[in-house]
Amino acid sequence: MPKTKGQGIIFGIIMSYAMAYGMEVYNVAIKMGVNLSAGGFSNMTNMIFWEALKEALYMGVFVFLFSNLWGNRMGAAFMQRHCNPETDNPYFCQLMRQAGTVAVMCPTMSLVASILFNVILAGASPLQLPAIWVGTFLKNFPMAFFWNMFAAAPFTRWLFGKLFPAKSAASS
Repeated sequence: MPKTKGQGIIFGIIMSYAMAYGMEVYNVAIKMGVNLSAGGFSNMTNMIFWEALKEALYMGVFVFLFSNLWGNRMGAAFMQRHCNPETDNPYFCQLMRQAGTVAVMCPTMSLVASILFNVILAGASPLQLPAIWVGTFLKNFPMAFFWNMFAAAPFTRWLFGKLFPAKSAASS
């Protein structure tokens, strides 16, 4: 795990883009109607991954910004309310932090996406924003939660560990 401010920034960038890309793959596939066809998401094409990559390039910036402004802090506060790092399993505490962060970041990013994709780019009335936001949140939360728990966070920890291997106690 990050031991310096610089490592924390790199960890945050990896996590932000891992989350943004996974969520964009999901949302682009839905936008293209893949989920409605016979076979559902099994009918995804390579074009979905390309389109998602283009959107994730700028959505990752929003994820990084908002997670650093409040998402990470509120996730840590959630963990502190539901786990005691001195007595609870460290993995449980890690999961509580992830869950708390997703519980804050999913509504935040759903609002960003609603404003950007529905109001600004698609021309929906700003008066419809609350309903659009709720619908976007309901669609995205299950994916955000499970993507974070089982893909983005493990991938980020794995890649970060490859970039910054922990020094063993024997070599110190």
